[in-house]
Amino acid sequence: MEMWDVLDENRQKTGRLHRRGQPLPAGDFHLVVHVWILDGHGNFLISKRAAGISLPLLWQCTGGSAVAGDDSLTSALKETQEEIGINLDPSKGELFHQFINSDKTAFVDVWVFRQDVDINDVVLCPEETCDAMWADEAKIRQLIDGGEFIPLHHYPYLDKLFAAHKGAF
Repeated sequence: MEMWDVLDENRQKTGRLHRRGQPLPAGDFHLVVHVWILDGHGNFLISKRAAGISLPLLWQCTGGSAVAGDDSLTSALKETQEEIGINLDPSKGELFHQFINSDKTAFVDVWVFRQDVDINDVVLCPEETCDAMWADEAKIRQLIDGGEFIPLHHYPYLDKLFAAHKGAF
């Protein structure tokens, strides 16, 4: 049973916890992270969602909800380890963008980690992911256009992300 810290409209912890899967009351928020891993060639490591979860078999960046007690960076590191088995170097990450999701229930922190990762080192979590690949902007846009990527309203910052991270680091 996953529990989240309940945040107020100012991103401050309220001292209350919320059980995942239950509706959040209006005015309550939780923390979500999106993690984009960028290699030295300008490609992003993306993964495909497992068949048994919401938005099945769609490509995505790594991410998820922060569990109670975890901050944004800790959540980014944990989600990446859990979903694709990669240990990120915290010193190679930057908090790139923050926004409130479209249903007004979560503060979303978008992280970019500049870290070369061997695709053979990816260890998929069968409950969450079923594939992974390196993809450049053109490939991600092709997946979006083909309906094979999580819908764009989940990623309102995507143009900004691509513009800021063109090419190698």
